[in-house]
This record gives sequence, C-alpha cells and structure tokens, in this order.
Amino acid sequence: MTAPAVRHSTTTFPALGTTAVLLVADPDGTAEALRVLRAELAAIDLACSRFRPDSELSRANRGTALVTAGPLFAEAIDAALRAARATDGAVDPTVGPSVAALGYDRNFASVRPADVGPVTPVRPAGWRTVAWDPATRRLRLPTGTGLDLGATAKALAADRAAERAARAAGCGVLVCLGGDLAAAGPAPAGGWQVAIADDHAAPPNGVGPVVSVTGGGLATSGTAVRSWRRGGRTLHHIVDPATGDVPAPFWRTVSVAAASCVDANTAATAAIVRGARALGWLRGLGLPARLVRTDGSVVVVGGWPADPSPARPPADPRGGPR
Repeated sequence: MTAPAVRHSTTTFPALGTTAVLLVADPDGTAEALRVLRAELAAIDLACSRFRPDSELSRANRGTALVTAGPLFAEAIDAALRAARATDGAVDPTVGPSVAALGYDRNFASVRPADVGPVTPVRPAGWRTVAWDPATRRLRLPTGTGLDLGATAKALAADRAAERAARAAGCGVLVCLGGDLAAAGPAPAGGWQVAIADDHAAPPNGVGPVVSVTGGGLATSGTAVRSWRRGGRTLHHIVDPATGDVPAPFWRTVSVAAASCVDANTAATAAIVRGARALGWLRGLGLPARLVRTDGSVVVVGGWPADPSPARPPADPRGGPR
C-alpha cells in the first residue's frame, strides 16, 4: 500500500538571528499563517531584543527609572520570572551583563569567533532583585542589572505564533524558531515528524532520532552551536547564574517536550546548567527528555523514546539547539 502524499506546506526564512520554519497542514492557509508569524516575530523583536536600541528591553536596561511595559513585553517578563521560579534560579533573566562579559554583547552573527582578551565572569544580581508589578506592568531594575530574555522570549514567540497562525489558517500549524518549536491546531495523521539534531541549520542526514509532535512544545538547548573563543576558552550562550560563567561541561544538548515551548525551553536550558543533577530533576517533573553528554552518549527520561537504529527518513523541521 502506498502512503498518502503529504500536503502540508513548508516556509523557511531567517529571523531573530536564527531560522524560522513554518509548516501548515493545509497549504491554502499558508499565506494567513505566514502573515501572523511574521507579525509575531516583528513584535517580539521590538519588545525583547538585546541588540536593538529601540526595543523595550534595551530601554529598560539603560537605567533604573520606572518603566511601564507594553502588553507583549509584560508577557515576556512574566514568562522569564516564572521560569526563574520554576527552576530555582537556574534560568535567570538577570544574566544580561554576564552574557555580555563572556563576549555575547552583539547579535550572534557579529560575535568575534576568536579573541585573545581575558574573560572576567560577572555574577548576575539575581531574579529576585527585579521589581515587577504585573498588575500595573511597572518594571524597575537595580543599578547595573540587565535583563536577557533569550531563554524564554523566542520560545514565547513560537507559542504565540503557532496558536494565532493555527486560528488564522484554520488548520494545524507548526512553528520552529531555531531549536524552539510549538505546534497548534490539528496535526497531520501521525503527527509532525521532527528530527532531533545538534544543529537545527545542518542539512538532514537521515541518521538522527525522529519524534512525532502533535501539539505543545519541544525545545533543544545546546552548547556546541552558539559558541566562540575568548581568552583561550570556548564559551557559549548559556550562563550559570550562580557563577556568571558557562556551566561546567556535562551535556552537549538537551531536548525536552512540554505543554508549551516556553516550558520545554526553560527545562532544557536549566538541565544544561544543572549538569549531572538534571536527570533527577527532569524525572521529578515527569517531562520527556533526551540528554546527550559531551562524549556523545545519550540518556532518555520521562518516556522519551529510545534512539532508533540509523537510516531513519529525513524529517520536516530540525529540532536542533538555537
């Protein structure tokens, strides 16, 4: 029996310093879904970019004055502080100065790949120092504190875009922003087929694990893709808030499935920071996860399927780390 042809459409374009992939179950809904996705990406960039001087985040980071956040920026702050509480501070939005001190002080495409200058880690002030009133949307940051919403804002954009695009298109939609993936609406028969990889931008090779996604979020965080050399060290974009430095090497990539992309990416990032302690923590949460050690060995928890033997067919989006 011949398998039915897959009708869904695929659109790929650069966005937010990474690659956006939009899958639409009914190609007739592609134009509407794409319109929604582009609007959501433009809005999250204007609200949360560290690299745009006119973004709400940049304005908030420039001083200690009381700031009234717009609705989307407020939603992003809520998500970031909720992630900090849920992870006991392993994911902390006040790591902005820490990330900049390690060399990630500009859009990643402009980060110098090698620099002999010294690295002096900056320990963040901590998320509890952020004065935030969600009812009035008023924000005040302590002197010297800067927010970096990278662990949650892009995932929030994926969640928002998938839900809104599915409604606009009237069919199932999957949105993938780098390693942050969200699905909404009725999925195709068998679900969206997603390849898990170290690098979402690498060409599919058909040998990595493939999972089926029918809804919610899936995220992969890793240390191998967004990395650079500084002061004789290899650094990356994930910071341990306890030290202001990169975590001790343990996991190369962590993939987590959850009810939302924000929850999935929060857990994946926290697992990188927690290192060996991540396994028990993820088991306690009951989240399906796949963790790859720096030596390439794989551990799965929470019902994540064991890696199959090679020679799987290529999948649609790449679920690699951002």
